Amino acid sequence: MKQAARAVASGYWPLFRFDPTMRKSGLNPFRLDSTRPRIPLEDYAYQELRYKTLTRTHPEAAAHMLHQAQAALNERYRLYEDLASRDGSRFLPHWEDVN
Repeated sequence: MKQAARAVASGYWPLFRFDPTMRKSGLNPFRLDSTRPRIPLEDYAYQELRYKTLTRTHPEAAAHMLHQAQAALNERYRLYEDLASRDGSRFLPHWEDVN
């Protein structure tokens, strides 16, 4: 359970919900349940053997990829925050309502 909590706390595994039926009521169908990442991705990733092994075999590549992954994770979370902050009118109507 601790590793799953680290995955969420680092932003590796964001928690969100999407309910397209909310569009009919003019509500935002996207709900972000996770808080902003609270720990660095490294605190989660290097507890996983698949990532930790790379630090032993190719340390420079591991550091470079971790840096890229952290940047991508931060950008993804900003996108999710933007989606969650929109009002319902900023989402396209349900496809059945278009016709």
